[in-house]
Amino acid sequence: MVFGLLEIISLYLFVTNNSYQRAAFFNSANSYAGQVLAKRTQVADYFHLAEMNKQLATENAALRQQLYLPDTVGREADSVAVPPARTDSLKRIRYQRPAAKPDTILLGLQRLAARDPSYPLIPARVINNMLRNVDNFLTLNVGSANGVRPGLGVIAANGVVGRVKVVSEHYATVTSLLNSKTSIASKIKRDGTFGTIRWEGDDPTHATLDNVLRETRLVKGDTVVTSGYNAVFPEGIFIGTIDSFVKEPDKNFWTIRVRLGVNFGNLTHVYVVTPRPKAERDTVEAHAGLKVEGAPRP
Repeated sequence: MVFGLLEIISLYLFVTNNSYQRAAFFNSANSYAGQVLAKRTQVADYFHLAEMNKQLATENAALRQQLYLPDTVGREADSVAVPPARTDSLKRIRYQRPAAKPDTILLGLQRLAARDPSYPLIPARVINNMLRNVDNFLTLNVGSANGVRPGLGVIAANGVVGRVKVVSEHYATVTSLLNSKTSIASKIKRDGTFGTIRWEGDDPTHATLDNVLRETRLVKGDTVVTSGYNAVFPEGIFIGTIDSFVKEPDKNFWTIRVRLGVNFGNLTHVYVVTPRPKAERDTVEAHAGLKVEGAPRP
């Protein structure tokens, strides 16, 4: 027993004190854990097919409705009368209809182009979801083979979910918004007041909006969205709504409770956002020694 204990301690010290072995260990552990969780999810999904199909049908209906524009949108006359000096023999000239607009998808109350090269989306399935800890994580069934890499943002139809932390070939671990180390650059949509969303570790339906000055006028029900200050999330992605706010005598900032838009208790399908920040912005901020909050590390 003593020999076995010493072996375990030796392996622990070997892995934790060597960067290469540590990376190899965690990548392998993530891959094996992902395979086990994927099998477990397949079994669980079989018994929840009816509920999942209902949710997907509702979301598909909302997305498809966006493709059916009103009949009068973009309509132009087939022919327009012109002065005699410029007319053809039929006294008219024909105009082609304008090119069709790109398909869009509504995510987090923000309309995103489905083929937007700036923020392409990778659909993913949540195969494991933690809710009861102070630092919670999710596991997705996509990985580096799908273009996922650490630092990318994750969103759902109802808002922000978190950021990718560790990636293997076919699986990814996500730092949930319900994690004490997660911070999201955000703003109040009504007046553009900037702040930071953080989770206090107690209620999975609420988070705290920090760094809002006491001079700011707040309204219950105000919408909180991503600010676009970093390259992780597009600007305007829904986070939640202001539920309550208090002025504490010893602080210069409001204490604001935000009801989250995402229900992490039944989260099943998400999208990984793969931004492509402009090289000019990256170069300028690198030379200035700036670190944008929430930006993925190289």
